[in-house]
Amino acid sequence: MRSMKKILAGLLGLAMLGSFTACASDAGNEPANTTAAAGGDTTTAAAAESKLPSEEGEITIKISWWGGDSRHEATQNAINAFMAKNPNIKVETNFGAWSGWEDAMSTSFYAGTAPDVNQVNWNWIENYSGDGSVFLDMNTVSEYFDLSTYSESALNQCVVADELQAIPVSMTGRIFYWNKSTFDKAGIDTPKSLADLMAAGETFKTKLGDDYYPLALGEYDRAILMVYYLESVYGKAWVENGKLNYTEEEIAKGLEFIESLEAAHVTPTIATILGDGAESLDKNPKWMDGKYAGIFEWDSSASKFGKALNEGQEFIVGDYFKDMGSYQGGFAKVSLAFAISENTKYPAECAMLLNFLLNEPEGTAIMASERGIPLSTAALETCKSQNLLNEMVAEANGKVLAWVDYPLDTQFENAALKGNPDGVYYDVFGGLSYDEYTPAEAAKILAEGVTEVLNG
Repeated sequence: MRSMKKILAGLLGLAMLGSFTACASDAGNEPANTTAAAGGDTTTAAAAESKLPSEEGEITIKISWWGGDSRHEATQNAINAFMAKNPNIKVETNFGAWSGWEDAMSTSFYAGTAPDVNQVNWNWIENYSGDGSVFLDMNTVSEYFDLSTYSESALNQCVVADELQAIPVSMTGRIFYWNKSTFDKAGIDTPKSLADLMAAGETFKTKLGDDYYPLALGEYDRAILMVYYLESVYGKAWVENGKLNYTEEEIAKGLEFIESLEAAHVTPTIATILGDGAESLDKNPKWMDGKYAGIFEWDSSASKFGKALNEGQEFIVGDYFKDMGSYQGGFAKVSLAFAISENTKYPAECAMLLNFLLNEPEGTAIMASERGIPLSTAALETCKSQNLLNEMVAEANGKVLAWVDYPLDTQFENAALKGNPDGVYYDVFGGLSYDEYTPAEAAKILAEGVTEVLNG
């Protein structure tokens, strides 16, 4: 089954690559997109000469992003508002689900065919533009994008090769979310501790049936949860000073923890989840129906899971587990960012678009908290003054930032590790779930894979 999964994922990646070449279609099974047209300060060394607007009259720029349906709708609405305000600028959009997205994007970055503006993961800056050749230095368009609305520390997160290569949108971390209705159906409270969660597995099985699980975890979810567990137990970052900070024996303990979740009927096996036949968990009928009653998800991405639930179900933010260990494990990171392609013909117009989406009241009111709680002080003020912040996102983000103690390694999300289906995480956690590896064998593979990536 794992081989078939790799074949299907590869075909999806090829299909997406075609969509990027055309820059006019979506990815995965997201709704097809059509193009609509309608009538500062710096933080690095001296900025290069500002880019001037085009004198061509009407121009076309292209933007890409991934996400769920609610993010797609908000972003398209904001882009339509931008085009209405700037009738000489036509914006073509390319969007889809996460599955296979990075593979297609990495190809387009290397080939120089990426859209003019791109939503990017934080680590993509270093991975794809470590020398500053792929993404534009935002200091060169500071006349059109107001950098003063961001703190220096926030912007510095996106400085690579002494260039500000992207604008961070928000900070995010992983936290538990629960379908309270399913727990009510089982006659128990949502978990407040690891002990609660472990006990819930048996309760779900006996009271609701074999198809019900209190938590659903894919391979990458398991990797992040394992690190949260290890940091809670051992009190040290996963990676420190560019080196893996855990022994194979310690990692094996983390993998045994993940195995224990399957054994206790807390989470379904990878084979079960793949057998559901859904492209992503939010589109899985078992999630929509409440049979899978929990997730461990980024606070900036959880809205799509709540909106995917069938009517009458209550989706709530959970808590970190104090009995996971003696330390506060877990990490926060720049949730995502927007970058302008270095080779765009229209840098000023791209910066104007981003400023509208991320800083200006009209655009930020539409975008609201679809990508997390805004780091832009201007956007945050707009959202607060108009009561636009998603209360659940704000609650989760507050819990994340108050709890986590550890930094995210810049290579944690490297495609060689995170890529589906060939990444190390998918090999390790899929193989462990399929009983192809013992925890010791999987720990060795994981340690060697992480070390190889860290060593470049």
